[in-house]
Amino acid sequence: MSEFLDGSEEIHRHGGKLPHWQQGEVMQFVTFRLGDAMPAAKLRQWKEERGIWLSHHPQPWTPEQEKEYHCRFTRKLESWLDEGAGSCIFSDPANRIALEEVLMCFQGERVEHHSWVIMPNHVHLLFTPLAPLEKLMQAWKGTSARRIGKGGIWQENYRDTMIRDSKHFANAVRYIRRNPLKLRPGTFTLWESERAKAI
Repeated sequence: MSEFLDGSEEIHRHGGKLPHWQQGEVMQFVTFRLGDAMPAAKLRQWKEERGIWLSHHPQPWTPEQEKEYHCRFTRKLESWLDEGAGSCIFSDPANRIALEEVLMCFQGERVEHHSWVIMPNHVHLLFTPLAPLEKLMQAWKGTSARRIGKGGIWQENYRDTMIRDSKHFANAVRYIRRNPLKLRPGTFTLWESERAKAI
């Protein structure tokens, strides 16, 4: 099976309100955030607009529909995250180290990481899942919350996108690399594999 999305292969769907998609070991770009990282009023409006759009554009999407979705919804959400709302507990190096250890403890066994960044209030991951995506997310979020010891720190859901081709992979690497450029040194952690560093 290819490391990139294959439209002719079966796609496994899981999750309720916000479905998630996995096709074997196809690469994934995933974002998850702290529970207090998004202003409630903005998020409510975003969900309403997104719900209307999704009702007219059921998945799986064409490349044009996916581009429209990301232009209208993903970029808006990402810009709000980058404003640094909420507790931003990952500005604290000790909390970032705890999360780094959790992310990397499955490396080469349940996951093959390509690139990730821990921002003050959210995380971007680019990886090849070697286990079910939902199990990886449960392990990363649950174990890191227990290690940090501040209760249920994470938003319940996460955003995932399967990587279509080498250009999409390169764009995801660059996005992760550029995400913390406006932050002060010492308030984020960026990790890249040799493959990602070559881009």
